[in-house]
Amino acid sequence: MRQIKLQDPMNIRITKTKKSKLGEIDFNNIPFGKYTSDHLFVMDYANGQWDNFRIIPYQGFTLDPQSKALQYCQCIFEGMKVTMGADGIPKLLRPELNIERFNLSAERMCMPAVPEDIFLEALKAIVAFEIDWIPRAEGCALYVRPTMFATENALSVVPSDTYTFYIYTGPAQPYFTTPVKLITEQKLIRAVPGGTGEAKTGGNYAGSLMAGQLAKRKGFDQIIWLESPEFKKIQEAGMMNLFFVIGDTVVTPMLTGAVLKGTTRNYFIDILAEKKIKVEVRDIYVDEILEAYKKGDLKEAFGSGTAAVVSHISEITHGDTRMILPTIEKDFISNMLYDEINGLRSGRIKDSRNWLVPVEANTLTNYTA
Repeated sequence: MRQIKLQDPMNIRITKTKKSKLGEIDFNNIPFGKYTSDHLFVMDYANGQWDNFRIIPYQGFTLDPQSKALQYCQCIFEGMKVTMGADGIPKLLRPELNIERFNLSAERMCMPAVPEDIFLEALKAIVAFEIDWIPRAEGCALYVRPTMFATENALSVVPSDTYTFYIYTGPAQPYFTTPVKLITEQKLIRAVPGGTGEAKTGGNYAGSLMAGQLAKRKGFDQIIWLESPEFKKIQEAGMMNLFFVIGDTVVTPMLTGAVLKGTTRNYFIDILAEKKIKVEVRDIYVDEILEAYKKGDLKEAFGSGTAAVVSHISEITHGDTRMILPTIEKDFISNMLYDEINGLRSGRIKDSRNWLVPVEANTLTNYTA
């Protein structure tokens, strides 16, 4: 059996898969979420601390039927991407934002935080181990999904005492490559201020599925959530943050507790400010968007998220009004942001902001007989 040595302050135990799936993958056709790589990083929480760090072959977990992950949805996750730099070194993009958001989700769901140094070391370890799974084409990436779930077997409605944290990865090409048609949702709700809308917890996503399915039956790709009970204030599009370009100003909803703290949203706001493009983070009402469209001031609308980076919006329907937006070729702001992020990740654009965190050479796998 081949042993793997890593720079290993966490004393990670490693079990390598006996048969890699890598040869089965066509890297010219890698739809988002279809493939997973060969291994998982896993660790466990008990007695107030994280321990038992390991990399193991990709596999399932065994849960007791009354696990609090199953019964009370104590489960959170993150979404990240790793790309291969022009220098041949894998790069993480601002992982501290994902780690911070993960721990905010954990706090809201009464789950233990993962110390930043342990989290980052775990990310680097699994990325180093799965380096051959990183697609090389610009716009493609190795998607990384850190996840935590409760493991205590008890029906008492109190937080679990034990948890498992794991990270799996999978190659992916760009997501939502064609413009999307949206319709506002005026009955169902995803989140309200004071709820769990800011947390990346599984129940939020399950609660969003019905509205999305109903929209698809009507011929739309996704929905725009409006805040109840008035259904006038704009929140998100599906599970993406929303941006509108009105005249010479980019506007995006403020974080109210019902809107996810998107990391890509943060990238965009920072880039726009740096480039002296006017950006406003504030409450946005659907009537304002309708009025801007009627006046010809609505230049673009797009979503932001880890999977797609940018999702161009071609149409928005609200009630009897159907707003047809300019074609992708005319979307100056969203195209610029998309190019900036992909260029930064590929090395085509210089990392002048120091956003990229390399998986250093001394962290990469070193095979020994």
